[in-house]
Amino acid sequence: MSVVVGYVPDATGLLAVRQAAQEARWRDTDLVVVNVVDAAGFSRPTAADEKNLDAIAADLTEAGLAFSIRQVEQSSPTRAEEILNIAEETQAELIVVGVKRTSAVIKAVLGSTVQRVVAGAHCPVLSVRAAEG
Repeated sequence: MSVVVGYVPDATGLLAVRQAAQEARWRDTDLVVVNVVDAAGFSRPTAADEKNLDAIAADLTEAGLAFSIRQVEQSSPTRAEEILNIAEETQAELIVVGVKRTSAVIKAVLGSTVQRVVAGAHCPVLSVRAAEG
């Protein structure tokens, strides 16, 4: 069993990891942090670099949590599918995702990772949103 969190290196992603860590602690289970790197690689703001992932690892180690960080190259059609595959593989009891403000037109045309995770999840999904600054 696990709590799986989709991570992107921004305020919303950090909030998602912190909330997921709290959920994992409450549930006495492992935390799995997932960062998906698509074909554009590290030129995308959603791809976490080594410095980002090391900082997350240091925070989780300091908190005393059992965790793993998986940075995966996108092989499925969407980032959501990568998150869902890992959630199924680790028998997740919860998935945590960060939500960003997106225009209705973009959502309608492209959809969103969050929408796809919610629609395809086999377990509850918790969405969090950082305050806009």
